[in-house]
Amino acid sequence: MNPSSCLISYFFWYLHVCSLFFNFFAFASSIERKNYIIHVQPPDDFDTEVYHRSFLPVYHTTESELEEPQHLIYSYSEVFSGFAARLSEEELNAVKKKDGFLHVYPDQYVPLATTHSPDFLGLHTGGGSWPRSGLGRGVIIGMLDTGILPSHASFTDDGLPPPPKRWKGICEFKTGGCNNKIIGARAFGSAVINVTAPPIDDAGHGTHTASTAAGNFVGDASYKGNANGTAAGMAPHAHLAIYKVCTRGRCSIVDVLAGLDAAVRDRVDVLSFSLGLSSGPFQYDPIAMATFKAMEKGIFMSCAAGNGGPEIGSVSNEFPWVLTVAAGTMDRSIRATVKLGNGKELDGESLFQPANSGPVSYPLVYPASNMAANPDCENFEGFDIHGKIALCMSSGLSGRVDIGSSVLGFGGTGMILMNSKPEGYTTFADAHVLPASHVSYSAGAAILSYINSTTNPTATLVFKGTVMDSSPSRTIAFFSSRGPSKATPGILKPDITGPGMNILAAWAPTLMHPFDQGFNIVSGTSMATPHLSGIAALVKSVHPNWSPAAIKSAIMTTSDNVDRTGQPIKDEQYQKASFFAMGAGHVNPSRAVDPGLVYDLGVNDYISYLCGLGDGEAAVSAVVHRSVNCSLVGSIKEAELNYPAIVIDPRSGPVTVNRTVTNVSLAKSRYAAVVYMPKEIKVIVRPRILHFSNVNQKMSFAVTVSSRGNLGNAGAEGSLMWVSSSHVVRSPIVIPAST
Repeated sequence: MNPSSCLISYFFWYLHVCSLFFNFFAFASSIERKNYIIHVQPPDDFDTEVYHRSFLPVYHTTESELEEPQHLIYSYSEVFSGFAARLSEEELNAVKKKDGFLHVYPDQYVPLATTHSPDFLGLHTGGGSWPRSGLGRGVIIGMLDTGILPSHASFTDDGLPPPPKRWKGICEFKTGGCNNKIIGARAFGSAVINVTAPPIDDAGHGTHTASTAAGNFVGDASYKGNANGTAAGMAPHAHLAIYKVCTRGRCSIVDVLAGLDAAVRDRVDVLSFSLGLSSGPFQYDPIAMATFKAMEKGIFMSCAAGNGGPEIGSVSNEFPWVLTVAAGTMDRSIRATVKLGNGKELDGESLFQPANSGPVSYPLVYPASNMAANPDCENFEGFDIHGKIALCMSSGLSGRVDIGSSVLGFGGTGMILMNSKPEGYTTFADAHVLPASHVSYSAGAAILSYINSTTNPTATLVFKGTVMDSSPSRTIAFFSSRGPSKATPGILKPDITGPGMNILAAWAPTLMHPFDQGFNIVSGTSMATPHLSGIAALVKSVHPNWSPAAIKSAIMTTSDNVDRTGQPIKDEQYQKASFFAMGAGHVNPSRAVDPGLVYDLGVNDYISYLCGLGDGEAAVSAVVHRSVNCSLVGSIKEAELNYPAIVIDPRSGPVTVNRTVTNVSLAKSRYAAVVYMPKEIKVIVRPRILHFSNVNQKMSFAVTVSSRGNLGNAGAEGSLMWVSSSHVVRSPIVIPAST
């Protein structure tokens, strides 16, 4: 064959191969693929990623074997036996047929669930938990969130030591960013945009939560002059490890698992998880499995209860091996008072605090066809609001500022935002675009009554700025999700309440809010959670060898179930809050570092509890990542788990449960049992006196609960307290209402 014919043959062969490649990849790109989490049997002495790739398809052509770039997103190695992949339906069906396949979970997106709060919680540099714990010195808090703004003053490393030698993490900031405060930062965004962005905060949320947990001291912090003071996190000298698992406010379970996997590998001590997940059986919940593995490796997890309240049974992250956090109010108000034409004054809140607001009265209008109808504060059809104050209905957790924008756009001069009945007395301090006041349902009803009583209603908005010692404090926010848990109703959830309303903390500029104020005031169980993460770091710093269960017990049994006036903590309706709303109570960090006694739990205790749920050994094995024989390890009922709270139902007769406490304070100590329960309930504790002679000594007791009469459908709540000369160790006793 002459050279020219060889060249021509080669050219046509080259075109044929290119055509094959082009057709192959055109076909591949036309296939609709989705993200999945694939749960598989753990590999036996085999490279984890190679093993995971063996489940993915290999493509062939008639000319040669072509391996498509396998759609592996993450190969999990620490907290989950499996991987994340982008697959078509046909490819997924092929994966399901492979030996070792267990289950598939479609990816889903989960919602993102301070100057004064340290002082409100009794944290002071002169005494208490801060000096005793070294401000959280030496503890690493991992933040699973939207990233961080590393240049913020809250993240300077003044006074901080280098990272502990055990630290294995890395820093992905292109230049600078990490120091002795932020010791590591990684981003996981492949599941959302297929390109991993830097761990810079693009939503503000992650910067806020990180500074709440462990922000350093920043003087003269405020939002437009409101809530002014020295900002600090709960553990100002703890280290931060940042795991950006949410991109542009979207949080994929695929990325969340990757962040959890990295955090465990990096050796964090505490994980803060301000994301709200829906309730479901643990064996079908990758986060339940991952958090179990984190607990097994000694990592304490603080998780948001969710923002689904006040609906009963809306609590999320209800796994008993994590701390589930509800949101409460503080005693600070950014006051905006409504003064009606009849002289009555009703207090509300607003971050819009005009400097030169005089006592000018304006016409007041309720843009609805009648007093019983909801107002039309979007189009104002049939109403002229020019130069008037409009009374509008709150939109709940979001969109409140948008309502004010609508009022302003139609010429309104001010707005009163009233709560719906379920929202009760929970009011938000928002950065409105016009003079406004957010008032309670009760105040709104009074305003409606006034409007209905006169032909010319008027109102004045009076702005009073930051007001301290507002009452009542320590109420439960309406949005804070409620128990009982649907997945495990015999375990009290939430566990604890922390400050979650109108929290001032560091902020990052975003596309929606490009103007850098340095700090912002926001609300949610997302804000309550990092408070508890930081407090857990304080306890961990004082007691580095304590298990996650011991730390949780210390936090729960030392909490407050009364407000600052000594009255029971109230819910959003100003009624006595249920333990299913507030958990054991409102956190008290000054007492948490020295609880006296703790209810401890180990991995095997949780396995016996899982066996007792009755879902089968396969379900238990899925959660704990290994084969379990429940007949060998034993099974217990939910109420028998050595939890620092008792949920029990004696309607069918007396029920006895057992508990074991560990002495972690004075070697020689004596504790007496004191029970507070409604008179319809009888509680017997045996023995009633516990005598300890050594630190870390364990003693067990039995609690028998019975009904003195017919409880009916009503529930009952009370407490068991172990009281010594120096400690009070309180555990809730809850009899749920019967449905």
